[in-house]
Amino acid sequence: MPASNATSRFSDRVANYVLYRPGYPPQALQALQTECGLAPNHVIADIASGTGIWTRLLLENGNAVFGVEPNAEMREAGERLLQAFPNFTSLAGTAEATTLASQSVDFVTAAQAAHWFDRARSRREFVRILKPGGWLALLWNERVTDTTPFLRDYEQLLLTYGTDYAEVRHERTTDAVNEFFDPAPYQERTFAMRQEFDYAGIEGRLLSSSYAPGPDHPQYAPMLRELRRIFDQHAVGGQATFEYKTRLYFGRLS
Repeated sequence: MPASNATSRFSDRVANYVLYRPGYPPQALQALQTECGLAPNHVIADIASGTGIWTRLLLENGNAVFGVEPNAEMREAGERLLQAFPNFTSLAGTAEATTLASQSVDFVTAAQAAHWFDRARSRREFVRILKPGGWLALLWNERVTDTTPFLRDYEQLLLTYGTDYAEVRHERTTDAVNEFFDPAPYQERTFAMRQEFDYAGIEGRLLSSSYAPGPDHPQYAPMLRELRRIFDQHAVGGQATFEYKTRLYFGRLS
């Protein structure tokens, strides 16, 4: 996918992204502390930082963080939501051209984003900006698709109405994670997480996805009718649950 398309595809979804996208479990940050020695004095480049969901955890840990985000609407939302943190610096840049100085950061992180990167070019950039012995950490919240009737029906809704869902789903893209690290070894940790929503939340979560048709698309109204149907069929106490596996990959780059 051209970088320009990957950059712009969330521009009209920022409000729903802020409200309904899942966060990341504290165990992911704890794993970086335990396994990589992440400490508050380390400087971090968070690549494709978006609205700052993962960035906030790093800032709350005391780290100085450069949020590198190419999409203006997402970047401005992140600047607004993280303005209370003096150790946050927002940069208009990409994974392939961060604008950061060589050997200027201890960690490079990317949450829910690395599948959009040019892997060879971004890896070269990460090696350039990392200090010797620096760490790369990649995270994804991978939505579970088949453990409940609701999740199975929701997956079928995406396959039926999503504009390019089958091409961009993260279960496909995380398979190539070794390309970011190779030839350096890396490790993986997996954590369970969940979100519970009423109907408005389920709709907002769907519309935050880049593959969901927008209001001008002919599939938009049929998609929401089907979403309402499966919610009404499966909700318990007015709530439906998304389950996730948070996958964390980390290693030193060389």
